[in-house]
Amino acid sequence: MRHKAAMFADSILAPPAPTMADARATLERVWGHADFRGMQAEVVAEILAGRDVMAVLPTGGGKSVCYQIPAMLRPGLGLVVSPLIALMTDQVEALKQQGVAAARLDSGVSMDDRSAIWRQAKAGELDLLYVSPEGLAQPHLIDRLHDLPLSLIAIDEAHCVSQWGHDFRPDYRTLGRLAELFPGVPRIAVTATADARTRDDIVRSLRLDGARVVVDSFARPNLQLSAVRKENGSRARTDAAVIELVRHRRGKSGVVYCGSRDGCERVAQALKDAGTNAIAYHAGMDARERDKRLERFLAEDGAVMVATIAFGMGVDKADVRFVIHADPPGSLEAYWQEIGRAGRDGEPAEGITLYGPSDIAWALRRLDSRPMAEEVKAVQVRKARQLFAMLDGATCRPQTVRRYFGEGAADRCGVCDICQDPPALFDATVPAQKALAAVQRLGERFGKTRVIDHLLGKTKDVQPWETNLSTWAIGADTAMHTWRDVVDHLMFEGLLVEDPNDGKPLVMLGDAEAVRGVYRGERVIEVRLTPARVSAPRERVRNGRNAALESMDADVRARFEVLRAWRRDRAAEQRVPPYVIFQDKTLLEIAIAEPGDLDTLGHISGVGQSKLDRYGKGVLAALTASA
Repeated sequence: MRHKAAMFADSILAPPAPTMADARATLERVWGHADFRGMQAEVVAEILAGRDVMAVLPTGGGKSVCYQIPAMLRPGLGLVVSPLIALMTDQVEALKQQGVAAARLDSGVSMDDRSAIWRQAKAGELDLLYVSPEGLAQPHLIDRLHDLPLSLIAIDEAHCVSQWGHDFRPDYRTLGRLAELFPGVPRIAVTATADARTRDDIVRSLRLDGARVVVDSFARPNLQLSAVRKENGSRARTDAAVIELVRHRRGKSGVVYCGSRDGCERVAQALKDAGTNAIAYHAGMDARERDKRLERFLAEDGAVMVATIAFGMGVDKADVRFVIHADPPGSLEAYWQEIGRAGRDGEPAEGITLYGPSDIAWALRRLDSRPMAEEVKAVQVRKARQLFAMLDGATCRPQTVRRYFGEGAADRCGVCDICQDPPALFDATVPAQKALAAVQRLGERFGKTRVIDHLLGKTKDVQPWETNLSTWAIGADTAMHTWRDVVDHLMFEGLLVEDPNDGKPLVMLGDAEAVRGVYRGERVIEVRLTPARVSAPRERVRNGRNAALESMDADVRARFEVLRAWRRDRAAEQRVPPYVIFQDKTLLEIAIAEPGDLDTLGHISGVGQSKLDRYGKGVLAALTASA
């Protein structure tokens, strides 16, 4: 790899501006891909031309390449602001494997290594330098950067800058000052999850006025989404459902999200007891222990990470085949990002969410406990309700999410649980009116079960004051399970809310105007006739490389397993995740093609020149040994 020291030196003749042809050549040489995907090329072209850009590209859509290639081609050092050490470490290690000169500055870097990094940067021997927003707030770091020519500034996971987003980080709000600190340096903000309001806030906060905003489709056609309503909110039943779901996917890598640290430990232990290689991960652990567990997840085939919902940003394990939410997140943005941990290699993957009314009550309590402006809190509450409306709704799930992000013309996906098995609905407007009236007549002083007993006329030791109410036994002609479904749905819609009441929740009326709309018949309430039960979602028709492997000839499978063992050994030697050496789909392509020489191997997608030079002979030797 040619370093850029020459570009740093004074010269009478300025180097020619890099072109898109240069960018495509770099993409093929370094990453082994013939051309850009989606809207990558448009974003790269903007930065190569020295213009600011904001890019919203789907998870797995190659956001990083959009600033990595321009940083390699433009004169100067590419500065990348990233929110997590794990994310920075992962990207830097992957770049080094591809022969790209990259480094990171964070709390885990020793003083000697820091000095070496700055020497490299000053000598023009670095293409990319990753820093955290907290680190960038230090004056000495800014002073050092002022002494270097910068090719660009990239702000990764840019949704963190917005108070309207799902992962707001105050340190990100200070990044707008980079516009005045480094005038003339093109800046790029990238994210996978930002609705229109969040995008506007990012542009304003980062002072990207005049920047081109590029928004690609949020479609993830390789993901099969499903949601299953929890039965009676029982933790034991939910845990059993998760165990069953994972059992049906034995040997596949996955992530299980839980809403609490205790939940992580409990579910991980239950999975281990059931024979799964499960790993618990949450913020209550020592940082070194978390790092060790993350390394295990990245390195071990078939590992299942059981983590709190904050886990996963930037974890680029390409072969995660499923994400299960034992407890749902708090917004559609968070849901889409977390589900996006699955299938980053483009192969079929699944996103399964278990949900219930206690989950939305928990999400709203958590929001209420956070210090934030009332206007912001109102938006976040609405986002939570939009998520649960999607989960309990009857519209194609990806279509709902894509329209939420502004894709008005999004079509049905055809593979989610709603598309595969459309639920029957019934008009529950009248039962909803009865339920709301019962809560009101009871003075909002009882829990869900007690309200349903009242509607059915089955309250134990009932008192005359209650039997004299107009709503007593008004729903006796309706089954108890139907009343549960109606009341749950009213909670998802925000027409009923739960007061925690020290662990004994009370059901209360929700938004007053919305409740009046139901009373007047202006708002129609539709509820599933027979809601899905917790079970393994039906298998989809699989048509990717992983599906092909399952029905592949024994000799191809044998070569693939030999290559994976070879990759595992190389990864262990270097203490890096196996996928940064080669992804599974690249190894499978090699196993199928069975190249006999370096030239043939170099033409396989995902085998760039650096990796061919570094690993080519080893791959060919492994293939020969497997013959």
